[in-house]
Amino acid sequence: MENSEKLTNSKEVIAYIAEQFPNCFTVEGEAKPLKIGIFQDLAERLSDDPKVSKTQLRAALRQYTSSWRYLHGVKAGASRIDLDGNECGVLEQEHVDHAQKALEESKAKVRARRKEQAVAKAVAEGDAKPKKVREKSPRPRNVKQKTSKLDKKPVETTRALSADEVTVGKDVSVNMGNGNMPATIVEINKDDVRVRLTNGLTMVVKAEHLRS
Repeated sequence: MENSEKLTNSKEVIAYIAEQFPNCFTVEGEAKPLKIGIFQDLAERLSDDPKVSKTQLRAALRQYTSSWRYLHGVKAGASRIDLDGNECGVLEQEHVDHAQKALEESKAKVRARRKEQAVAKAVAEGDAKPKKVREKSPRPRNVKQKTSKLDKKPVETTRALSADEVTVGKDVSVNMGNGNMPATIVEINKDDVRVRLTNGLTMVVKAEHLRS
């Protein structure tokens, strides 16, 4: 029966220790800064508890103290607390600075990942659009003979790259369906090519989507 009661992941462990020590841990809202060395206190208090091990407690504490809501709580003037909610001294400025830096870096990574996913999605959705344009393009060519000079310009600016032209450092255009985006080749892996857009984001595309 004891095996079935053991907690299986950090989320469950955090919920459990929040239940055991409600004046110290919380599962929602802004979290309070913890006493330095609180892991040893936890390990001693729960040493006879079959539900959690020291390894689980260490992993759960690492996840708890790296969460955004905990880092938000590590601010100037705040006091650390022990398992019973007693204050254990005001936070030092270096700890506040470290927490704020970690928070900003974490948020920046999330923003960058979302932007890259959005660009990749736009490219994926644009893959089907050029086919429709190619099917319609022969019709106006026979009718609009006077626009032959204009038709030559897009062909030259969107010429597909040859295998020899796909090289690191080359400035290219990425076919996005409704238009082309300027980029620079930064890495080549067989048919997959990583490019850096002018806004600084990088993405992986097929070589066939690159134009000169």
